[in-house]
Amino acid sequence: METARVLVAADKFKGSLTAVQVAERVTAGLRRVVPGLAVETLPVADGGDGTVAAAVAAGFERREARVTGPLGDPVTAAYALRGDTAVVEMAEASGLQHLPDGVFAPLTATTYGSGELLKAALEAGATTIVFGVGGSATTDGGAGMLAALGARFLDADGKPVAPGGGPLATLAEADLSGLDPRLKDIDLVLASDVDNPLTGPKGAPEVYGRQKGASEEDIAALDAALTHYASILGPDTAALPGAGAAGGIGYGALVALGARFRPGIEVMLDVLGFAPALARATLVITGEGSLDEQTLHGKAPAGVAAAARAAGIEVVAVCGRLALPPEALEKAGIRRAYALAELEPDPAVSMAQAGPLLEQAAESIARDFLTG
Repeated sequence: METARVLVAADKFKGSLTAVQVAERVTAGLRRVVPGLAVETLPVADGGDGTVAAAVAAGFERREARVTGPLGDPVTAAYALRGDTAVVEMAEASGLQHLPDGVFAPLTATTYGSGELLKAALEAGATTIVFGVGGSATTDGGAGMLAALGARFLDADGKPVAPGGGPLATLAEADLSGLDPRLKDIDLVLASDVDNPLTGPKGAPEVYGRQKGASEEDIAALDAALTHYASILGPDTAALPGAGAAGGIGYGALVALGARFRPGIEVMLDVLGFAPALARATLVITGEGSLDEQTLHGKAPAGVAAAARAAGIEVVAVCGRLALPPEALEKAGIRRAYALAELEPDPAVSMAQAGPLLEQAAESIARDFLTG
């Protein structure tokens, strides 16, 4: 019989466990049932928050920079570097985690710090930059990011337009001639799990504005301002897939920085070295906090399962909450899912006790798939 070798390639359980902690807990549970089991861990992310942590866990060096947060205050942001490849996560600079509880700034939050973080990666010698976007507090179309990299956005009086998406309604001129010249010589990969356009019914303000504190009036104002912004930066560019990612920072990266859009989980699996790890495995365990309809649209577990299925390797999943029927799991390439909610139905308790519960779930996986 082939010696079992398990690859744990799961995303974070948002609000309770990092991807690294998920891997540690699953490993502990498996080995309680099968002592000495060969387990390889590869924490994964899909370009959103947790992407830098996944890169660091895979051997990248963690670097930090002081940058401008979404409200204009300085924040410390991390990126990851290995050789001439950097992984930059916009949420580190411009994410919702930098907003005080209950404080939102839908019209004025800026991505300026994300531009500063990209600049830090350039200064460190990166020639390939994986730019993971998601979890943003911003809806400024990437204007702040571009300003940090040397672009100028001016109103009719020739004065700089104020930060945020709302003030872009007053934009009269976009001067990109001062953009950092090093940007021309790098490979900038926009890694995102969403392919929304910039504006319209599926655009950044309408689909994501409310979670950033935008009222219906704010959403209408942001949509109009970003439509105007796109008309100045380039006709017919607002509909580019991925333009609406992270409050439209995708748009700025695609149109002004020459980025190429790729599904975040595909990029990250490449960067993290998933293929060689998969080749060594006989069983893959993936997962995230909630396995639901969104999972099937470019989230980490779906990407992991698709790659494993293509290689003929069985996949099971762990999750906090399971909202997919067995047929949807099967279609995604997941043989079975183990939800913490089955062990502890109270969501608050389940989140608080996620670590021990996950070890229990892993014990069940070991008994079901690894013992005779």
